[in-house]
Amino acid sequence: MPSEVYHIPALLEETIQGLDIKPDGIYVDVTFGGGGHSRAIMESLSASGHLYGFDQDADARRNAIDDSRFTFVYSNFKFLRNFMRYYGVDGVDGILADLGVSFHHFDDPDRGFSFRWEGPLDMRMNRNAPRTAAWYINNWSEEQLADALYLYGELKNSRRFASAIVKARNAAPIETVEALLATVNPLINPKKEKKELAQVFQALRIVVNGEIEALSAFLDQALTVLKPGGRLAVITYHSLEDRLVKNFMRAGNLEGKIEQDFYGRRLSPLKLLTSKPIVASEEEVERNPRARSAKLRIAEKI
Repeated sequence: MPSEVYHIPALLEETIQGLDIKPDGIYVDVTFGGGGHSRAIMESLSASGHLYGFDQDADARRNAIDDSRFTFVYSNFKFLRNFMRYYGVDGVDGILADLGVSFHHFDDPDRGFSFRWEGPLDMRMNRNAPRTAAWYINNWSEEQLADALYLYGELKNSRRFASAIVKARNAAPIETVEALLATVNPLINPKKEKKELAQVFQALRIVVNGEIEALSAFLDQALTVLKPGGRLAVITYHSLEDRLVKNFMRAGNLEGKIEQDFYGRRLSPLKLLTSKPIVASEEEVERNPRARSAKLRIAEKI
């Protein structure tokens, strides 16, 4: 049965320590969700501190913190800079992004994020967005589907999957999780069933929500929003996200291209505080198995 827990925040203590919270500082949690990280940040804030929590999902609004030091922003984090301007914030002391999908989403059959439950192929974080996963499955070309499954799901045999999807949808539209599973299951390696199904669903979720584009826009804006000495903490869950974040924190740009001055000194606007990503302890993974793939990276604006 689906869980009633909205979300268990991963690497909570490590994240709070890494942000090095100033009691009177201004902070942003751009992935508010169940509010676990946000509540922990607020425990360290004085009466003059403030936290802004972003989330584009209407369900997350119900978790908003009733506190004058908290502002809920009902929006995608790719609009971070615009909203900080709107609220008259010149700079912030820390930004947190936990890029994981909430338990609430995986465990709600109506949202279509998981292959474990029957339901519609939706996968929209913002339920006002026009295109569901079913739309892409039924309207994208075979080549587009193959590219998405390869790039975002990292499926080596993506072309076979795309071909099977197109063949099946020509007979009848693929509108549900069950219909998609019936289509791809014959191609799944039984020894890697969960992994490969997760890759298919990950690719579709990334496409539906424009996750890589949103993350890229957010990272660029985070650099302009942070004050000097402000910290950026990002928790990733798959290699595509982690590569982007790693490159950005090392070099200050999405390509990871390190600029140098005349003397060969690095000119990155960020100082990486985690040479290797922080991962969950065995105890945490036992309590929260979904934390197993979590990687926390932290950088400070110079």
